[in-house]
This record gives sequence, C-alpha cells and structure tokens, in this order.
Amino acid sequence: MESSRAVGRRTRRSPRRPLLYTALASVAIVGATAGGTAYVKAQAHSGSGTVSSAATSSGSHSTATTTQEAAVAKPVVDLDEQLADAMKSVGVTGEQKMSAAVLDLESGDSAAYGDGAFDTASIVKVDILATLLLQHEKAGTQLSAQEKAYATTMIENSDNASASALWNIIGKASGLDAANEEFGLTGTEGGDGALWGLTQTTAADQLTLLQQVFGDDSELGEASRSYLQGLMGQIEADQHWGVSAAADGSQWALKNGWLPRSTTGLWDINSIGRVTVDGHAYLVAVLSKGNSTQAKGISLVEAAAKAAVSVFTGQDASPTASASADATSAAVAR
Repeated sequence: MESSRAVGRRTRRSPRRPLLYTALASVAIVGATAGGTAYVKAQAHSGSGTVSSAATSSGSHSTATTTQEAAVAKPVVDLDEQLADAMKSVGVTGEQKMSAAVLDLESGDSAAYGDGAFDTASIVKVDILATLLLQHEKAGTQLSAQEKAYATTMIENSDNASASALWNIIGKASGLDAANEEFGLTGTEGGDGALWGLTQTTAADQLTLLQQVFGDDSELGEASRSYLQGLMGQIEADQHWGVSAAADGSQWALKNGWLPRSTTGLWDINSIGRVTVDGHAYLVAVLSKGNSTQAKGISLVEAAAKAAVSVFTGQDASPTASASADATSAAVAR
C-alpha cells in the first residue's frame, strides 16, 4: 500500500552485517616448564595419528608432532566476496537496485550483498505477526480467534486489510520497532501512520528476522515459531515465486512483497524465506527496487536467490524464466 504524499522518515540505525565464521587448520602453542621450554604443535590431520609431548632439561628442546605430515593451513574464505562474484550473473539493469543475504542454518555461515534501505511492501507482514506473537508471549496470553483469522489471510493470501488490522493491534510503527529491538533488527523502521508497506529495512535485517522465525536462538517460543513457519509454508498458489526458486522443490516457506510506486511507476519486489536443497536448509532474503515491471522484478529476485544459495551448494545459478512471473500481473500493493 502507498500514499502519494511525501512520507517523513526517522533516522535509521546502521544495519548489522552478518558474521562470517572462519578457522585456521593449525595452531602453534608455546609453554614454559620448570626444566626449560617445551614446544607443542597441534596439527590438523586425518586418520588416527596421535600427538605426544615431553619436557626436557634446560638447554634442550623436544617437539610433539603427529605421525603424519604437517597440514597446510586452510585459506580463509570470504563468503561476502564469493556472493558478490555470484551476483555478477544476475544482471541488474537500468534503475534496478538489489540486496541479498543468505545463511546456512546448519553451519551458521552467512553472506550479504548490497546495502541500503528498501521498502518492505508485504514482507513486513512476517514482522507484524512476529511482533504480535511476541507481545502475546510477554503478556502470557493467546491470539484471539479474530487475530488468528487475520494472521492466516495476511500471510497465506497477503491480504492487506488483515495486515492493517493487525498493524493497529500491535501499536503500528512503535510496536513493530519495539519488537524489532528485541529481535535484533538494527536497520528497520516502521512505516508512518497506516503505511506499513513503506516500512524501511535491509537484507541483513530480514535475515535476522528469519532467524527469529526459523532458528532455535529466538525471542519467540517454539509454538510461535511453528505457527509462523506453518503459515509461510502454505501461501496461495499465485505467490509461489521468489526465494523458492533456489529450492530443489522439496521444501520451502516464504513471504513475498510487491509494490508499484506511484511516484515513479517502478516496482519494489521482495522475497524472504527458508529453502531446502539436498536436505540442507538456508535462509534467504532478497530485496529489490526500481524494476520496470513486476515480472522483471520477480525474475531478478529469483536469479539473486539462486545465486545466493549457490555460494554454499556450488550448484549452477544460471537465471531461468519464472513460470509465475507472468501469472502475477495484478497491479496491487502487497
């Protein structure tokens, strides 16, 4: 949803970048002993080689080594750099701008590409429901039957009226921002007044939100996470596009957002969710703006999602035509 009037924005906090996890394969440790200095070298190895050590008298040394050759330290992998290389195949053109982030749920490794803030459009509906669930948990209450009805149509059908109703219930932007502070989102600001679709966010923040929904280390309880996951896994058929393009067809759960801007005629197209490839789960967030048509925006987002996941899977991320791009042509903000 959108208003043609100018929308004021509050100062945004700096977005938090996902961390990369790296390790070196060998470490040298030096320790002092009463009889002199003993050097113990712990080396990465395969097989069943053992490590032994002994301290000698002053003036002599001994070394402890494995029974195999010393392994060469593994190079540090820059996943952000690899993701940037993968994105070269995506083909951002004209006024298009795009940002993406991906996380391997098993290893915790993550990567991000691009920066800056984007309109959420309807992906904010995940944040709205997460906020509502957190508020109920803190109050020790359950969702009402009406709230559940709103939540179902808001996520599964991307219904705007239901989103507006829950936006009011959570306290609009102030309620969303307060929950996001607890969730760890540092670059997201709720839209002014009734304009929830113009909430500003970053790909890194959307990855953090997805971790709250799909990860174990979450401010949300297990029941709330399962509830939200279930709704995101049952979206209606005409919205089966976006990050799901990166899945192998077995499992995915997502929320898409699309919004034509009245001031420019260009489209915001976003998609966030969890995808599974060969039994391995990944969280993916792709945000874009400046798309000349909805279909071109969908194609961009799907190509970016595939490229992001390919950093971890090594699979071909060549762009393919989206079967659903032409099917979702209704010019309505969602």
